[in-house]
Amino acid sequence: MQQPTCYTMRLWMIILVAILWIPAAVAAQEQTAPRKPFNWLRTTNDSAYIDDYTRDITFRLYGSRKYTTFDIVDTKRDKEILYRPNDNFNIGFGANYKFLGINIGFNLPFINKDDEVYGRTRYLDLQTHLYLRKLVVDFYWQYYRGYYIAASDNGLLSTAGINTEEGKPLMIRPDLHTRNYGLSMLYVFNDERFSYRAAYLQNDYQKKSAGSLILGGEIFSTKIDGDSSLIPTSLEEPDFFEGKRYDRSGIISVAATAGYAYTFVYKRHLFLTLSLSGGLGVNVTKLFMMDGSRSREGGWQLNNTVRASIGYNSNRYFAGIHYVNVVTRSETPVANTYQTFGTGNFRISLVRRFALKKSLF
Repeated sequence: MQQPTCYTMRLWMIILVAILWIPAAVAAQEQTAPRKPFNWLRTTNDSAYIDDYTRDITFRLYGSRKYTTFDIVDTKRDKEILYRPNDNFNIGFGANYKFLGINIGFNLPFINKDDEVYGRTRYLDLQTHLYLRKLVVDFYWQYYRGYYIAASDNGLLSTAGINTEEGKPLMIRPDLHTRNYGLSMLYVFNDERFSYRAAYLQNDYQKKSAGSLILGGEIFSTKIDGDSSLIPTSLEEPDFFEGKRYDRSGIISVAATAGYAYTFVYKRHLFLTLSLSGGLGVNVTKLFMMDGSRSREGGWQLNNTVRASIGYNSNRYFAGIHYVNVVTRSETPVANTYQTFGTGNFRISLVRRFALKKSLF
């Protein structure tokens, strides 16, 4: 693994400070003289809308799938290459108390894709979604090795040496590996009446419909490496990506984000939470060509994050499905092309809360 240069480290520091400044600047407009440095993070819930159960122990049984995607897109020719890992569906259990939470999951091989057909993927996927009252912080630290090329309707790949059986991958790339590091922060304006925690941590209970404007920023660093060209040679259109072939790519991006979130509540217990945020920024992308040359250039960055949850919530029980999906789109040094990197988590949860007679700490 290459060590970061001083320039890269300075860039990351500047980006991080910029992201941290956004919610702090918003809070400063609301409280001109806070008594404590983090006093602006505190929230007094509107009890007509939200019940707080963070001092209860929340136990959950869940099923979860974490995933990632990598695509190479040529907009001029309207063609794309879709890389997918052979990820797993896990079941597990977890608990929350106050600000602490833990989840332990186990792989179920009999319900996952066949390694002989889709190839084997080795991965370490650390996703942390921290839902505070006024802030949502997402942290990603991911390593995936082993991808397959999924079928696409654009007819880019030829049949020469490629699997064309319906429903099967077109090609397996055990050599391809990706590393993705990211940080996203969002400020929630209507934190007194709207709660992300109710849908995603299950230690709040939102009883009435309400929503909130959200504003923040995000940074990502992505590296993609292969033993051979990331664009297969068996192409019907050899001018895809202007005929350029590369085996490695690196991306650093920063974007400002804005969006809206809303929870619909029906008869106090059935709920649907939808959240959409979009980001606009810039990136620096490197391409390491097969001929030994390198291409590096800045471009536009377009990101979007979708969160959705549906289910039943009450003062003691929760049952629901929740979904988080992040897509980062980065222009490359080649005209009319971009790379997308996506990551997310799909989860089903059954939850029971237990009240404590006295606080544990």
